[in-house]
Amino acid sequence: IERMGLAAEAEGLTRIAGRMNGLFFLYGGPFSFSELAQRLQVSRASVSTNVRMLRDLVILEQVSKPGDRQDYYQLAEHPFSSLMAGYLKRMEHMERIVREADDAVCDKLPEAHGRLQNMARFYAAAKESAQALVERLDTLK
Repeated sequence: IERMGLAAEAEGLTRIAGRMNGLFFLYGGPFSFSELAQRLQVSRASVSTNVRMLRDLVILEQVSKPGDRQDYYQLAEHPFSSLMAGYLKRMEHMERIVREADDAVCDKLPEAHGRLQNMARFYAAAKESAQALVERLDTLK
């Protein structure tokens, strides 16, 4: 679990988010905020912040237990395809931004045109690869 935290930190996420990933991939859940805070020895505020991030990435999903008012979280059913689908959306968004920037400045800054075109090609290739991976992961469901 700690090594997952360190790996996540090296990738730009928080160490706690990585540790939470490790916990959920080992045990699945569901866990309440209190259980997560206790198991990871972190504050409930840190749990809240990181659960929200992992939920937004569709790695975790919120569940409930009958008769219990607490929120619980568990590993999403297909976290990898969801994670890649989110990555794909971000690549599409970035490609659109770069192409719009190129359209807006290519006359004023002709030297930027080539760099922006290269960046747009990068995002297009990343998008294509991510789409292929999403489709492959969808067949594994």
